[in-house]
Amino acid sequence: MQRQPWLLALIIGLVIAAIVILIKLPLQLGLDLRGGAQLTIQVKPTAEVTTIRPEDLIAVQNVIENRVNALGVSEPLVQTVGSDKVLVQLPGVTDPEQAERVLGGTAQLEFRQQKQGTEGQFTAEYTIQRQMELELEQLRKNRSDPNNQKRIAELQESLKKSNEAILALFDPIGLTGKNLKNALPSPTQGTNWDVSLRFDSDGGNKFAELTKNLAGTGRSLGIFLDNSLISAPVVGPEFAATGITGGSAVITGNFTPETANDLAVQLRGGSLPFPVEVAENRTVGATLGQDSIRSSIYAGVSGLLLVLVFMAVYYRLPGIIADVSLLIYALLCLGCFALVGVTMTLPGIAGFILSIGMAVDANVLIFERTREELKAGKSLYRAVESGFYRAFSSILDGNVTTLIACAVLFWLGSGLVKGFALTLGIGVLVSMFTAITCSRTFLLLTVLNIPGLRQKPELFSPNLKG
Repeated sequence: MQRQPWLLALIIGLVIAAIVILIKLPLQLGLDLRGGAQLTIQVKPTAEVTTIRPEDLIAVQNVIENRVNALGVSEPLVQTVGSDKVLVQLPGVTDPEQAERVLGGTAQLEFRQQKQGTEGQFTAEYTIQRQMELELEQLRKNRSDPNNQKRIAELQESLKKSNEAILALFDPIGLTGKNLKNALPSPTQGTNWDVSLRFDSDGGNKFAELTKNLAGTGRSLGIFLDNSLISAPVVGPEFAATGITGGSAVITGNFTPETANDLAVQLRGGSLPFPVEVAENRTVGATLGQDSIRSSIYAGVSGLLLVLVFMAVYYRLPGIIADVSLLIYALLCLGCFALVGVTMTLPGIAGFILSIGMAVDANVLIFERTREELKAGKSLYRAVESGFYRAFSSILDGNVTTLIACAVLFWLGSGLVKGFALTLGIGVLVSMFTAITCSRTFLLLTVLNIPGLRQKPELFSPNLKG
């Protein structure tokens, strides 16, 4: 009895903490609720390796995950699909074309040296390529127009040929993404940004030799990703004697924060063991996400209200106390979701709603045991204590088996299945606390501090009279 005030203080503290957490860390919504972009990336075999092994696919997934994380997308999902595809979900991304430019270029990164006597040809080819890219960007904003779709296809084919023509103007020197340790965007004076590079020891030596050969010649250092030129900086004449040494360099230009970050992300991705391409780029609209949220809220609130009414009508005073515990349970659960960083998806909401049923079931077991003790002639306080004690083993067994199932689903599942298992598992753990601690504390405090209840057992069971 002396512990009840301390337990009540603990419960109040946890409720306050949950409210603060939800204010400071709002729940993250998944792709199906928030909308965003979904890309399917196809991994292609090479002439040397004709079969994609599971470990090869995992290597591709890891590189793509690094690039997605560098994009700064909140709660992305990257998972393998089948034997040769990687699925990427980017919640909240409003520009899927930008994501495709970064992720779709995840093939081999290579630094090349421009050939002598190709300065004029490169300038002409690069100018034409930039004009086509700008036109393509504008046309993609209105894909629904059939004329635009035809022109987009023409431009894509022309860009492919332009890339091949530009690639032929550069010689490989053996400096690839494997030699690049890091690439970061960095602000300069004014509004411009640069991209800083850092190589390993072998890459630093090759880069110094490359920049020594190009310094002051007007020829470009070509940076290619998937055989497509992503940057062509020129080395200044001050590096003609030794090249750029020390394993570090800076790419300057009219970069914005976005373009500098995009280039740095592409460079940091390194090289993949296999070439890849974006097989599908699909957008999940915000309207679908809002409809899903609205339907889920209606379903969850309606179900919770029906449960609260049933508990109050059938179990009377204990049912009302259980309703208070269930509300606390819901608040604590949401606080845990926000603290752990759970991304709420429709399966995740389903797991949360299912855990509410588990919490109700625990209270039902307790109250039924309490009724049995009252019918056996025990006092109200003894009946409440015995009811909780006798129900505990059944509650523990049921919750442990559910937690085992959640662990298996989380360990063997992926994506949305993991979300369902995680929310259900957290909900089950919290339900044990609220049923055993919150309901028990509120009931005992009510019985001990309101003496008149002891003469009214009918408030606990309609079959009993005072």
